[in-house]
Amino acid sequence: MKSKTAVLLVNLGTPDSPAPKDVYKYLIEFLTDGRVITKPWGIRQLLVRGLIVPLRYRQSAKSYGEIWLKEGSPLMVHSKTTKKLLQENLGSEYIVELAMRYQNPAIKNVIQNIMKNKVDHLIVVPLFPQYASATTGSVHEEILKIISSFQVIPKLTLVNNFATNPLYIEAVADIASTYKLGNYDHYLFSFHGLPTSHLTQANPTCMQSKDCCKATCATNQGCYKAQCLATAHAIAAKLKLESSSYSISFQSRLGRDPWIEPFTINTIKDLRKKGAKRVLVFCPSFVSDCLETIHEIGIEYADEFIKEGGEALHYVKSLNDHPKWIAALRSIVETA
Repeated sequence: MKSKTAVLLVNLGTPDSPAPKDVYKYLIEFLTDGRVITKPWGIRQLLVRGLIVPLRYRQSAKSYGEIWLKEGSPLMVHSKTTKKLLQENLGSEYIVELAMRYQNPAIKNVIQNIMKNKVDHLIVVPLFPQYASATTGSVHEEILKIISSFQVIPKLTLVNNFATNPLYIEAVADIASTYKLGNYDHYLFSFHGLPTSHLTQANPTCMQSKDCCKATCATNQGCYKAQCLATAHAIAAKLKLESSSYSISFQSRLGRDPWIEPFTINTIKDLRKKGAKRVLVFCPSFVSDCLETIHEIGIEYADEFIKEGGEALHYVKSLNDHPKWIAALRSIVETA
């Protein structure tokens, strides 16, 4: 049998169903990850199991139920389609598989199945455009933990980020161009938020000045916020958006610790106060539509904007199965 290269796509994860018990199980696994909530083990367990999940899981289950598709969760459905299309695009010399960092299909099980084939090179592509310890870092750690127990360790390539990959940027811009951009007063780039401690733990010099993330450089090239800003500016440049016409914000805050600002919900309210009536929201940290895009932006924040007197707040659909996104993934794999 000819040696092959395996490509493992890894997304964040999803409950097995929108039932409260499955959402509870998913949230426990997700939030007890020491790279997600970085507090000491005992405090983390107490917070997650005793406070955060018991207070959130039923509402989260309700939200999942409102977006659940006949085939499963949107994130899982779109991720499977991405995997299928990339396999077709790369051809038979590659084995393309999909895993989730939390819940199913579990990374360990998928890798064990991959290694049953004659694989001499494993390329891991976390499906997070911008690097964060809580996402890409957690995937890398789990992969290394699993691989380290093998007697024969294959050549391993871990993709770090693709925040400004030209084809990724072009794919986002292509999808945005299907919206009538001239019908909006303002454009908002909303990225998933992180506690500021995640930035300073990765780089002690981070957050030392207001503008430290405005441009990527040697000292901040691993900074999540700097990569988010670089992504937003690259998409805006591709679409020829004027700098005054767009803003950048962060969503999905959890807990009372300081998080990256400005917060998306506050930015939306501020835009309305400044007279914006129609806003188009990009979500470039998500490659597959999921709870954070469909429900948080498309339902919760859209309703809030209208309550504030706005006319419409729409979100740009995620990359999902867009041909240029598949081409971007192929480029990432071939470069690796």
